[in-house]
Amino acid sequence: MSVSDRHPSHPIIGLTTYLEQSSTGVWDVPAAFLPRVYFDSVIRAGGIAVLLPPQPADPDTVARVLDTLDGLIVTGGKDVDPARYGQAAHPATDEPRPDRDAWEDELLRQAIDRGLPFLGICRGAQLLNVALGGTLHQHLPDLVGHGSYQAGGGVFNVVDVRVEPESRLHGLFDALAGPHSVPVYHHQSIDTLGTGLVVTARTDDGVIQAVELPAVPFGVAVQWHPEQVAEDLRLFAGLVRAADRYRDDRNRPSHERRELS
Repeated sequence: MSVSDRHPSHPIIGLTTYLEQSSTGVWDVPAAFLPRVYFDSVIRAGGIAVLLPPQPADPDTVARVLDTLDGLIVTGGKDVDPARYGQAAHPATDEPRPDRDAWEDELLRQAIDRGLPFLGICRGAQLLNVALGGTLHQHLPDLVGHGSYQAGGGVFNVVDVRVEPESRLHGLFDALAGPHSVPVYHHQSIDTLGTGLVVTARTDDGVIQAVELPAVPFGVAVQWHPEQVAEDLRLFAGLVRAADRYRDDRNRPSHERRELS
């Protein structure tokens, strides 16, 4: 039986999207989009993928959106605006996307408040850290002396990360021993850690590659791109399982939820 056949009622997973100038056919317009590998990974892991384009980050709007979801993925993309963590922009930092920053920040804050399972990927890990009061290294070559974390030209490099024992990530990887090879494409990384986060993976040069939020049932964020490894669905499957539990608990009568808590 495949992963997608595991449950007759699949949980709904929201994925944030880009909002960029896009060209297709005769059209060249601003458009919301997301590479297919992201939502394919959710579907193959047993979830229903729903795309969440940037829009006004009104708290009531975000609450209505999250009411319909069982899990959330904050995806990769352009750099987080350094003004959000009190820094001037480095020359290599992307032009800010304040609409997307604000939208995803509110999604994450409310997801945390309600215990909605979430997974951050690349930018998503950085946005989570900033939302919780942390900061970023704006240009890793200045820190590590090389550009191996972002080869350029849409080419993903592979690096080895070491996962912390006893972490949720370690459990998702089936108690993986030794280094784990992952695809990366980032020139920024987490610096000062946000409140409540713990580091759960690093490269040998000390660059943070994963964080978790132990205060919620499932709050995992990785700096690498798991959607680029089609044969490895472990992170997505872990999120879908957590979303299953969240949905089932939400649908229980309130007196049963209190008894289980």
